[in-house]
Amino acid sequence: MSIADEHVRTFEEARGRLSAIAYRMLGTVADAEDAVQDTYVRWSGAEHGDVREPVAWLTRVLTNVCLNRLTSARARREEYVGPWLPEPVVTEEPLTTLAERESVSMAMLVVLERLTPPQRAVFVLREAFGHSHAEIAAVLDITEVSSQQLYRRARGHVADGRARFTTSAEECRRITERFLSAARGGDQEALRSLFVEDVVAWADGGGKTTAARRPVSGADRVTRYLAWMSRDIPGLVVDLPDINGTPGVVASIDGVTVLAVSLHIVDGAIADIYLVANPDKLARLVVP
Repeated sequence: MSIADEHVRTFEEARGRLSAIAYRMLGTVADAEDAVQDTYVRWSGAEHGDVREPVAWLTRVLTNVCLNRLTSARARREEYVGPWLPEPVVTEEPLTTLAERESVSMAMLVVLERLTPPQRAVFVLREAFGHSHAEIAAVLDITEVSSQQLYRRARGHVADGRARFTTSAEECRRITERFLSAARGGDQEALRSLFVEDVVAWADGGGKTTAARRPVSGADRVTRYLAWMSRDIPGLVVDLPDINGTPGVVASIDGVTVLAVSLHIVDGAIADIYLVANPDKLARLVVP
């Protein structure tokens, strides 16, 4: 194997981890793929003899690429039509622990949008990938004390955002199946019984399809709002794959994905409903 091939292999071995970091940092698959590609370009042109730890080097470059992209993404999202939600992804490999499910959940990614880019970077590297503050400080070119301060602030925001998991994967699936049955069957009493009183429904249409442009709050209002899910639509197929680590709902019409629904379930009840209908965010969503 040539030296060039060895460098390519080193990068490919790290690609999965880099993609996972980038998705949690940026919230969309397309942006994550672009960030990973930018990192590869820089890796290809690097002086590899000066790189002692390739994975650490790649993580540092990728994180800083993501930080730059977050700054421009925030400006775009301020002009977004309606609520901006992360791009849903089907997680084919089962996530066995609450920590794994939480780190990639739609609820967590929504809360991470409220953090500053440095806070988000520190939180993702610390919580999802187990980096020490010394390692994070090296990645971001800051002091360990600064890393610890950013992490504490980020944890405070996350705690305020109720993005917590207290329900097992098995119970989440049962609740999701009951949600789908009640919504599709038009059983509003059964549907309302699944919600916490201050449940919120978030719909992301991006101005490209019909969707509520403001969050809908309260169990009664959300129940009435979801009445449209009981319509009889020709060619409709509904699947229940795992979306972002938890059971979700994917609807397609004549083979085209038109809706992805992710539920945030806390203590056995639905606290948030995330409905993604923006076709740009559904183009890559493939149900196995």
